[in-house]
Amino acid sequence: MKEFFSKYFALRKHNAQVAWKKAKLAKNCYLFLAPYAILFTMFFVFPVVASIYFSFTYYNILEPPRFIGLHNYISLLLEDEIFLVGVKNTLLIAVITGPLGYIMSFFFAWLINELPRWVRSVAVVIFYAPSIAGNCFVIFAVFFRGDAYGYVNALLMHFGLQDAPKFWLTDPKYMIWICMLVILWMSLGTGFLSFVAGLQGVDRAQFEAGYVDGVKNRWQELWYITLPNMKPMLMFGAVMAITQAFGVCDVTMQLCGYPSTDYAARTIVTHLFDYGFSRFEMGYACAIATILFLMMILCNKAIQSLLRRVGT
Repeated sequence: MKEFFSKYFALRKHNAQVAWKKAKLAKNCYLFLAPYAILFTMFFVFPVVASIYFSFTYYNILEPPRFIGLHNYISLLLEDEIFLVGVKNTLLIAVITGPLGYIMSFFFAWLINELPRWVRSVAVVIFYAPSIAGNCFVIFAVFFRGDAYGYVNALLMHFGLQDAPKFWLTDPKYMIWICMLVILWMSLGTGFLSFVAGLQGVDRAQFEAGYVDGVKNRWQELWYITLPNMKPMLMFGAVMAITQAFGVCDVTMQLCGYPSTDYAARTIVTHLFDYGFSRFEMGYACAIATILFLMMILCNKAIQSLLRRVGT
């Protein structure tokens, strides 16, 4: 056993020396990478590490952080019923709007790719515009107003489908579903653009070779040629879809109020916003952020394992 460990540590030392020599030879490359690495560490890695640390403390900004162990996590998971409502709503939004938005992004990108160039450019702008529109919530707030002047209520009452206006944005039965409708309408974002670019980058010669090898229709062409060539874009789109689905906050707050009726439109990020920016309980808010971070990582890993099987 002693001989085994001595060989193991000797091998580790040798590998470290080889890696250090390679790093010295490529020092110019590391100098070029240094600005990005420093900024990434300062604005991404360090905040995540600091958030995890503060999640184990009681921290209200005015006083120094006080270590309290797992108290924040215990309170979140066992005592905070509103947080559990937020988890349920967030998972519901992620399960429904995440896959649907992802499929819609690829489907519309695939259809647009078949159009002439100038038509394709106009179509991309039209489909991408809702995701960057700042005041798009106002449109849906007018459509789903809780009186007879709301377009949805007026239309349903005109055709005799209901007798009185419904309070779409304050009734807990409808709030979360309307929010998901808006999220789907805004889902053609960065992932959609990556799909459009990926479809344009597929080598046309592969399609000709596929027809020679026995590809008989567009669905086989999609499965055996297009999707395998777009694995990086598919992965990027999946990450963006997960981030958008788990990061829902503005839609629910703008449409359903803050807080919403019976917390029916509460999400994890809304709960984090409440404790972080309204109550200034930063330790508790960091615990919420850490749980959300872990949920996103687990979902990301699951999506990656599924996408690795595409086209295999």
